[in-house]
Amino acid sequence: MIVRDRLDSWQVVLQTDHADLAAAFARAWTERDERHDSLVLATERHDDGWAVWEQAPLVEPETGRPINFLDVGVPAHLAFYRACIAAVSDQDPYAGLLVSMHGAGIYRQRYGTDLALSLTRAEEVAEQVEEFVAEQEASHPGRLAATGSSDEERWADYYRLQLYDRLSLYFCMRDAENGEPWEILDYRLAPLGAWRVTIDPYPFESSPASFSLLRRLVPRRVRGQDDFPSELFALEPEQIEITFQRD
Repeated sequence: MIVRDRLDSWQVVLQTDHADLAAAFARAWTERDERHDSLVLATERHDDGWAVWEQAPLVEPETGRPINFLDVGVPAHLAFYRACIAAVSDQDPYAGLLVSMHGAGIYRQRYGTDLALSLTRAEEVAEQVEEFVAEQEASHPGRLAATGSSDEERWADYYRLQLYDRLSLYFCMRDAENGEPWEILDYRLAPLGAWRVTIDPYPFESSPASFSLLRRLVPRRVRGQDDFPSELFALEPEQIEITFQRD
């Protein structure tokens, strides 16, 4: 879950809903090639493993705050990412390669492109993390050879997946209202108002371009672990419209 403090409530976006937004960006992107369908699939399914954890999401016992995705227990994170990589690979080997790179890259700050990215509890199980990353990276040459793609192509698509992922996270983690401009890879966003931004260079065919995000607003109060999942899923998701336009 992606959790944002709204003072009177917590905004909760499920990882699968975040991935749906990222995949919508990928589908609408005008720059595409023969691997685009696999890239869209990888974007849509890159966080599928979270669906297991989110069946019974956790809260902080002292405050009742829902556990944010960066604060989850790492052994569980490694286990469900392995399952996600295997499932996506069965459907599309190239998409599976990209999701494997994404999973390993989480523990490598997106291979140097997102220096702020860190799971808060990764150091507790550093040996397990290194084993996971080494295991995934060792599989990449064989996975790549089986797809017939090049090393340059897989890295280009990995960075595109990170772009779509981080664009979605941008809206999951803020209202994009009256904030500072924000840069990601080769793109620059500037907020125009709540849920409306400019992006340069402009990557979509039409301007404005609209997308939807599902969120839940959880009232701020201390609650027990047993109460939270049923309370969360009883809430009607709110659909937010996000708009991009040319600078």
